[in-house]
Amino acid sequence: MLEVLVNVQSNFNLTIMYSFMGEINRTIKITNYQWLMFYPCLFMFGIWDAYRDAEGDTPSFAYLPFVFGAFFITIGLIYSTKLTLFGTLWGPVFLPMAFLIPGILTGYIIKVIVRLLIKEKKTTLSLTISLS
Repeated sequence: MLEVLVNVQSNFNLTIMYSFMGEINRTIKITNYQWLMFYPCLFMFGIWDAYRDAEGDTPSFAYLPFVFGAFFITIGLIYSTKLTLFGTLWGPVFLPMAFLIPGILTGYIIKVIVRLLIKEKKTTLSLTISLS
């Protein structure tokens, strides 16, 4: 229900339609950004929830790529009215989609680093205990 509410209030279907038609300035005018800002978190939570349920045992910190994906999509949405890439204004649909890729990569890298740090700490702790 929340997804439908945000979709309708933000004019997201029209936003998508005009974006694919290449009418980015029209897209920017009709989009309700106050409502659309909720969408990245709902979207990524839905993906995370499906991943968590389908995967069986979920590894520790597996949520980090999804969290950073939502964060980067939101940043892309914030800057979608002004930021141009390769001389083109991408708008509130395509720019956030482009920001998803570095967001997921950032989250994945942080997940790997945190796991390595925890593994190293456990190794150091077990070594300390065995030396005692």
